[in-house]
Amino acid sequence: MRALRLHGPRDARLEEIPEPELRPGTVKVHVEWAGICGSDLGLYESAPIPADYANPIMGETGPHTLGHEFSGYVTAVAEDVTGVAVGDLVAVQPNFADGTCAECLAGRPNLCDNFAFIGINGWGGGFSDTVVVPADHALVLPAGFSAETAALIEPLAVAWHAVELAGVNQRSTALVVGAGPIGLSLVLALRAHGVETVFVTELSASRKELALRLGADRIIDPREEEVVGAVRAATGGRGVDVAFDASGVGKATLQPAIDALAAAGTAVVVANFHGDVPLDVVPFLTREKVLTGSFAYTAADFREVRDAVVDGRIRPDALISSRVSLTHALDRGIEHLLADGRATEVKILVTPREI
Repeated sequence: MRALRLHGPRDARLEEIPEPELRPGTVKVHVEWAGICGSDLGLYESAPIPADYANPIMGETGPHTLGHEFSGYVTAVAEDVTGVAVGDLVAVQPNFADGTCAECLAGRPNLCDNFAFIGINGWGGGFSDTVVVPADHALVLPAGFSAETAALIEPLAVAWHAVELAGVNQRSTALVVGAGPIGLSLVLALRAHGVETVFVTELSASRKELALRLGADRIIDPREEEVVGAVRAATGGRGVDVAFDASGVGKATLQPAIDALAAAGTAVVVANFHGDVPLDVVPFLTREKVLTGSFAYTAADFREVRDAVVDGRIRPDALISSRVSLTHALDRGIEHLLADGRATEVKILVTPREI
């Protein structure tokens, strides 16, 4: 079978490798669609995981197949598996925890000391023809459900976890800084939680329009308006209850998210920052504001997103901007996004089929 495997910085190769074998407790999935994530771009650029490193959970050295946002149809089921059948459409929860470290025992498996991902640390990945995954990580979707939509559950789970962490309710107001894939997913998750008002900051005209379509109440362009002033004017001077930095630019995005908060509000870092970010810490003292991060998601988050997508509380298909074949996942997908594609794309999906 074919797999796009990472050998080193900017060295990903579409190779013929043996098809993975079914193991006890697993199912074999023929990949239908896989999304390209910002993490995939970072992995491709720098290959930060040494080729000879074996994650304690996965136990495999590189090269590893890329792709951790994917869906597909089950083609084989181990004898000891129940609840998943051949022909089922599944969304794969790719993250794993060891279940024994202090964070796992404290109920924070997403912060596991040895956390691992299919598509990053081993056990195959979505940029391939076939993957074998533990059955309890293959979440079944209803018959006739869209495999494209199923492939969006993973990035939506990232946003869902952040919204859960922020502790919103139906009276909450929220600010999302940046309308990229995760920022737009945050809009969907906030709306699914019943949040009253959602503000979004964004520069791109197409992403502004998409944010409104997905449920944002107002778009603020920082080139045209001062973000904090605009938010406070729209909230009677109070500010928002929660804010999310889904941009990761630096102080220019994180400080407004903090300053736009009401007293005792919570700002959540969802984007990956590269470098130091100097901040004014006085608001944390005098207004008891909170700054926290949100990393990945739990199994409960993943299942809740699956249920929200199935029952229609989240309708994410508008996030899909392009579709490419596995043959062109590198040149028309990853390299395209690293060039100028991020200005026009939101979510590129990859399929093993030729399209």
